[in-house]
Amino acid sequence: MANFDREDQLRQLHEKRKQETKIKVEEAIKRLTRTSKAINFNSVAKEAGVSKATLYNHSELKERINFLRNQQDKNLVDSRIKRDENNQNAVIESLKRRIEKLEKQIKQLEEENKQFREKEKEKLTDYFNKL
Repeated sequence: MANFDREDQLRQLHEKRKQETKIKVEEAIKRLTRTSKAINFNSVAKEAGVSKATLYNHSELKERINFLRNQQDKNLVDSRIKRDENNQNAVIESLKRRIEKLEKQIKQLEEENKQFREKEKEKLTDYFNKL
């Protein structure tokens, strides 16, 4: 009993729990990544079964979660930009088709207008010839 060091025993116990927590958090992050779920302090804490305070208090875990969260945000923004570009391209193509259709309609109306003017001109010529 004389060799029992309470402080050393507590230190080892604390280190063991710390490692177990790290493993649980890493496994949780892997599961979230596999299922393409958001990685943030709430989701990781819930998935790992630990408190958010635990994640914030472990600097390694905190940095890892922040890094992954920022990376996901960047990917989300990139996908939004790509989606917005695709939407923009679709809108442009739709507007081009509409312009072409309207240009055809304008030509048709111009042709009809020309024919009406010619008919009116003929009618006026006939009218004045009769006078």
